[in-house]
Amino acid sequence: MMMIKSARRLCLGIAFLICAPRIRAGDTASFVDLGFSPDGGIYMFAQYGVLSESLKPWADLYAVNVQSNSFVSNGTISYVHNRPLSFGTDGSGALYRVIAQGASLASRCGVTFLNPGKPQYLAFEGAPLESGGIDFRDFETGSSYHAALRASYEGTGVQLKSSFSITLEQTAKNGTRRTYTVGSPGLKRPLVRDYRIRRVVTSESGASMVFIIEMTKLNGSGVDIRYMVETLRL
Repeated sequence: MMMIKSARRLCLGIAFLICAPRIRAGDTASFVDLGFSPDGGIYMFAQYGVLSESLKPWADLYAVNVQSNSFVSNGTISYVHNRPLSFGTDGSGALYRVIAQGASLASRCGVTFLNPGKPQYLAFEGAPLESGGIDFRDFETGSSYHAALRASYEGTGVQLKSSFSITLEQTAKNGTRRTYTVGSPGLKRPLVRDYRIRRVVTSESGASMVFIIEMTKLNGSGVDIRYMVETLRL
């Protein structure tokens, strides 16, 4: 009996050590690929999580014009639940809420949620940052790519602001090379201390490309993880 109690105390102690850093570190969003319109001109995605201070579930939904790399008109929906998370739930109910609220937006954009992005690159959790950029290949079109993210920073602490852009080099199957600049380097985002290319997806035809960017953002108790996208037509 004593051994069972000791084992239980040990398990609880280990659980506390594992969970405590997550509590101090803020909250981490989950990214959801909602897919492209049939012509690849619109891309929709969502993210959701639980606010670390209030434990309230939240979710955001976005519709992006790929050509202009900007939100479509009235293309964002945000929701924060008015009560803390119930024990044993993960906050995904907030995601279902914004998807339901975004039904008319999805219909207007022609997004059915049945045309997700084709994965071209995925950074696995815990993998080191690619300081020299990333390389990937679209095996259907035969094009290969090298993408390098460059960030700039100003200020420190609560005065921190940052921006970034991505240089994309495309080598087509026939050897033709093109270079693109993706992003908005003039846009200064407050409190974001780091950016990382977490995924790259393309539309069915391969003509639309989306970079899913993981942002590490300072908060009062640590850092939050959020997502955004940068898009282009090839």
